[in-house]
Amino acid sequence: MKRPVRAEQLGRLGTGIGWRPEIADAVEAMPGIDWVEAVAENLCPGHLPESLLRLRERGVTVVPHGVSLGLGGADRPAEDRLTALAERAEALGSPLVTEHIAFVRAGGPLTASPLLEAGHLLPVPRTRDALDVLCENVRIAQAALPVPLAVENIAALIAWPGDELTEGQFLYELADRTGVRLLIDVANLHTNHVNRGEDPAKALAELPVEAIAYVHVAGGFERDGVWHDSHAHPVPPQVLDILTDLASRVTPPGVLLERDDNFPEAGELERELDAIRGALKAASPEESATAFTPRTEADRAPDSAPARQRLALAQAALLSALVAGTPVPEGFDRVRLGVQSRALGAKRADVVAKVAPELPEILGAGYRPAFLAYAHGHPMSDGYRRDALDFAAHLLFGGQPGTPENTEGLRRLREWWLDRSGPAPRSQRPTARLARATRRVLLRR
Repeated sequence: MKRPVRAEQLGRLGTGIGWRPEIADAVEAMPGIDWVEAVAENLCPGHLPESLLRLRERGVTVVPHGVSLGLGGADRPAEDRLTALAERAEALGSPLVTEHIAFVRAGGPLTASPLLEAGHLLPVPRTRDALDVLCENVRIAQAALPVPLAVENIAALIAWPGDELTEGQFLYELADRTGVRLLIDVANLHTNHVNRGEDPAKALAELPVEAIAYVHVAGGFERDGVWHDSHAHPVPPQVLDILTDLASRVTPPGVLLERDDNFPEAGELERELDAIRGALKAASPEESATAFTPRTEADRAPDSAPARQRLALAQAALLSALVAGTPVPEGFDRVRLGVQSRALGAKRADVVAKVAPELPEILGAGYRPAFLAYAHGHPMSDGYRRDALDFAAHLLFGGQPGTPENTEGLRRLREWWLDRSGPAPRSQRPTARLARATRRVLLRR
């Protein structure tokens, strides 16, 4: 197994911003940007965006940030996902890669039930079982990656019953047992303060701050007593205050502004970056941080199979309640689960509209209510692109509400589905037999 890499070996990252295609030009022109972070799943190693290549040529560090590995899930990390993450790190010449302490899917062989996808980062229980499984999954990922791994604390609307550790204790033990670096999101600490009553200062006091690789800062909004980590709103003062608190304990190697939607003008992003720099300068660092030396090899669970089985059953029950309408597991807040369930459905609708923009164009104002009705009874099982295809097929074959009533709209929806439902677009297929057969079925309707 790779030996843990300390902060001084990774070097200082400085001030950065999340690279997104929508703001690529603005990021390239922005002064004082030392590094950027890009969503790993949105990159193809052989066809990297020209903007990222130009940034790399200028010496700007690019870090791939994964969102689909599911290190906190009961299953071991999939080899193909690890290979893809490694390829992106190598293509970008990145000094490290990052992922999340979360589960994103549940069910499957461990539970003899259908595999369900959340399409979102969901919290893991802070139990010994979950910690044992997470530590083993992190070690597997570390062994497969060519550069160090850092993992991020997530924001959560819901809390698991029966937690055995606080967030700070959970993260400390994870870093201690594996040597993994930590990506601390101060906006997520604020989210968990509002939604779960957890004290950010207590979490920071319990963290191994010397294990921090870098810090995320992002905005959100509060509605009906629930904080939504939207990444689409300005960074609030409370989040900057937590950043100042963290910086008083240790000088973070890097700080990055995240923005994923509702992108403002470049000037507003630059002002947010200035506010982040100001929050760092406002800190009064302590004389020294307590030395942290991870044990890494010393505390391995001899057999994670029973823990994986217990965790698999618990996560499958929770995710099924969220996306398939099954009963709420004992001990969970039903109201909060309802909020989370609706949020997952809304996110699915938004992301499908982005990966398949033709659907809201074809369906018009009926797209969103039709998709939400579909999502309520049809859990996602294989990513958002498959979700878009399944939704279109649901409308075409089921005659569901939202199906275009006019001939032209129905024709466009059929054409869209037919062109994407095979292994390649019809214009690129060596034979179009399947498409022609499917067309005959559709035209009988």
